[in-house]
Amino acid sequence: MQKPQSPPARLLDLTRSLRRVGRGATGVDRVELAYLSHLLTEDAPLFGVARTALGYALLDRDGMRGFQDRLAGRVPWGRADLLSCLLRGRTVALSRAESDLRRLAVARCVPARLPAMLARHLPPGFAYLNVGHSNLTDRVLGAVKQARGRSAVLIHDVIPLEYPAYQRPGTVAPFRAKIDRVSAQADLVIYNSQDTRQRSEAQMRGRIPLAVVAHLGVDLPAPDAGELPAGLPPERPYFVIVGTIEPRKNHGFLLDLWQKMGPDAPLLLICGARGWNNSAVFDRLDRLPENGPVQELANLSDKGLAALVQGAAGMLFPSHAEGFGLPPAEALSLGTRVLCNDLPVLHEVLGDKAVYAPLSEPYSWIRTIEEWAASVPDPRPATTFIAPTWAEHFKTVLKST
Repeated sequence: MQKPQSPPARLLDLTRSLRRVGRGATGVDRVELAYLSHLLTEDAPLFGVARTALGYALLDRDGMRGFQDRLAGRVPWGRADLLSCLLRGRTVALSRAESDLRRLAVARCVPARLPAMLARHLPPGFAYLNVGHSNLTDRVLGAVKQARGRSAVLIHDVIPLEYPAYQRPGTVAPFRAKIDRVSAQADLVIYNSQDTRQRSEAQMRGRIPLAVVAHLGVDLPAPDAGELPAGLPPERPYFVIVGTIEPRKNHGFLLDLWQKMGPDAPLLLICGARGWNNSAVFDRLDRLPENGPVQELANLSDKGLAALVQGAAGMLFPSHAEGFGLPPAEALSLGTRVLCNDLPVLHEVLGDKAVYAPLSEPYSWIRTIEEWAASVPDPRPATTFIAPTWAEHFKTVLKST
């Protein structure tokens, strides 16, 4: 079927943003927020939908602005309503957010009435956009088709299928089901890299939907060292690794390197929250000496973290697998050197502006780390990195949906 160049309306799924209220934004979270911000600048009719504990809520443009204002902290969340108070096992933040979503909604429905609600409020041919890996259910994709809409889904990676041992218990089978649904029902799949497209289509067990590849935008906060805790940034040369401390990010590799380098090793700052399935690494972090060469930092503000990355002798990125690789792209945009694992997707996104070393060559890593620690300040060719932009991303995606 020929896709229209400009749909009569767009419907953005905001379920992930709703469920993540009260938590720090991850890379996937930021993508959904970037779509929300950009679509609010477009003239085309716009709606948002989110799955709550009690069914679905539909927002118009004004409601989406109100939701965005609350997510950004410009407007405080309201009090939890009576319906939320009757539900058990939910955080206060989520209860307040779902209550506000119901207040902002132009329509609400129980799950079985979703097709009728969409058909009543959106014109035929509308484009449903799901960019957060949340709410990808048979009910939602089926409701879009029943309401004569078209669905476009952004797949960030298929790492849970390629590296199931790295995942939280019980998450692999639901992710497998999501990919199967996308394969069977999506009208268009958006990929953040050519590498992700190749890996994702290799995991599809049936139909291969139409696809478009658009690199994610790199949207940096202004670095502000004033938002860092006392004593940061360090006065001596230091390196950073940024990301959730989970097996895929391979923090243990760096701990091994620092153990090999011994007491004269430069400072390593591990910036990120603790994740899952990583008890051995957590045990090693718990045994780190205070004020030693490796320090763990969590809960830094975006501006503070940007300042820390900008002042580093280098960012280290030994990840086993990535869908895009946002932290090293952000580091290069700040003029910071990057040493990373030799992954195809990182070559695709970072080009020749990063230094690549396979994990099988730990002494290549040590040699580069020691050279960089001895050459600060240093002219940084990485400052010529031209980061992908959200404008380019949306130019590619929106003309295809």
